[in-house]
Amino acid sequence: MNGASREALAAARERLDALTDSTSVDAARLADELAAVTALLDREVSLRRVLTDPAQAGQAKAELAQRLLGTQVGGPAADLVAGMVRSRWSRSRDLVDALEELANTADLTAAQQAGKLDDVEDELFRFGRIVSGSTGLRAALTDRKATTSAKSGLLRSLLGGRAQSATERLVTRLVTAPRGRSLETGLESLSKLAAERRDRMVAIVTSAVPLSDPQKQRLGAALAKLYGRQMHLNLDVDPEVLGGIRVQVGDEVINGSLADRIQDASRRLAG
Repeated sequence: MNGASREALAAARERLDALTDSTSVDAARLADELAAVTALLDREVSLRRVLTDPAQAGQAKAELAQRLLGTQVGGPAADLVAGMVRSRWSRSRDLVDALEELANTADLTAAQQAGKLDDVEDELFRFGRIVSGSTGLRAALTDRKATTSAKSGLLRSLLGGRAQSATERLVTRLVTAPRGRSLETGLESLSKLAAERRDRMVAIVTSAVPLSDPQKQRLGAALAKLYGRQMHLNLDVDPEVLGGIRVQVGDEVINGSLADRIQDASRRLAG
C-alpha cells in the first residue's frame, strides 16, 4: 500500500489493538465478522467504491457503513469499519486488503490471549511444508471447480482436532477465499503476521538433522542480536543439507551449509 492507504491501515491497526485490549471484546468473533465484511466488499465492487470515494464526506461514509452493517455484525466490528471508511484510501481495493489483514490479526490476537500463538505459528509453517510436499493436496485445495464446502470439509479432516482453532480458521479463509494469491504466498503472509504480533521476525532454519534445544536457543539469541529484534524460528529438516544450517530471514539468506560451500567451490574451479 502507498501513501494514504498506508496511513489509514496504520490507524486501523491501532483501533483494532485498542478494541482487542478490552476483555469485553471477543477477538475470534470480531475476526469472523471482519472476514464477512471483507467478503462482502470484495464481491460488491460498487459498494466499496462508494465507501472509499474521496469526494464523499468521511462522516457520511461512516454513517452508511453503520446502516449497512449495524444489524449484520456486532458493535465493535461496525465501529471499526466505520472508522476505516472515514479515512482516505489510495485505491478502493486497499480497504478490502486492510479488512482482511485485520480479520487475520484478530484471530491471531485471540490465539495470543489464549497463550496459543506459538502453536499457531508453528502449525501454519508445518501446514505450508505439507502443502509444498504434496502435489495432490495442493491441487485439491486450489481447484477452482471445487466448492467452498468441499474445501472446508477437506481442511476439517486434516486440521480438525489436530491444530488450534485459530489455525483452522485462518487456513480455511485463505483456501476458500484466496483473492488472487497462491496458497504458498498466503500462508507465508499469515506466518509473518503471526510473528508481528510479538514484534518478532521469522527465520526459516533448514538443517540436515533436528537441532537440539540448546542449539535452537543459541541460534535464536544470535539472530536476535544480529537483527535487533526477537526472532521466531521455523525449523525444517532436509537431509540434502550436508552440514551446518541454512537460515532465511525475509529475502535474506544466511547460508552456512556444507552443500552450498561445495557448490561454491565447484563454481570457482569451473571458472
